[in-house]
Amino acid sequence: MRALWVSAHPDSHSLTGHLRTLGVHTLRSDGWQVTESDLYAMRWDPVLHTEGGPDVEAEQRKLLDADLVVLQFPLWWYGMPAIMKGWIDRVFEREFAYDVLDPVTGRARKYGDGGLVGRRALTVVTAGDRPGSLGPRGISGSIDDVLWPLLHGTLWYTGMSALRPHLITRARDVDADTIADVEEALTGRLHGVVDEQPIPYLPLNERYYDHSIALHPHVSPAECGNDAHRLA
Repeated sequence: MRALWVSAHPDSHSLTGHLRTLGVHTLRSDGWQVTESDLYAMRWDPVLHTEGGPDVEAEQRKLLDADLVVLQFPLWWYGMPAIMKGWIDRVFEREFAYDVLDPVTGRARKYGDGGLVGRRALTVVTAGDRPGSLGPRGISGSIDDVLWPLLHGTLWYTGMSALRPHLITRARDVDADTIADVEEALTGRLHGVVDEQPIPYLPLNERYYDHSIALHPHVSPAECGNDAHRLA
């Protein structure tokens, strides 16, 4: 089993850095071969100037070798840090991660299929706010909806099976009295990552979507928004 752990935090001594070390150690203890991409330590250039390049090709090889991809980052302005967004912008190239054509139909493979199909993806996210704020009725919306562009529009779009986010709230308040619970929650999650059921997003096919790529009326008839695009 091979994993790629991609992290984005400017402070290696942060909670994110501590949990990255713990997470990588946990996976390796469970028999995983783990490759890391610490984007700040690598001084990754997030700006897409031209396509390709040795740095992009190296990251693509890491992705192709991985059965599990972990994306770890602090939640900044309802999204990932720019350096990680830029990693995706540059590494998930056309004809590598998306716009990969089906040789039979000639159509682009996407939403449950694509260049990265067959991989699981887990997001590990730290947030400063209280747990309720990122719940279904929270002021920020559920973490699944906040990360919809990443979970559905990037991971699922390119064929990866997205697992529900692993969210750590009140990140600034974690101290010696509470760190053990945070550590236990992450290690427990990683121990079961192989058997965990991914988010049941609907695949893009005529059974669920019409030619305008909208859901058929009989699919999720009582749902609107993001939840409508999940298997009931």
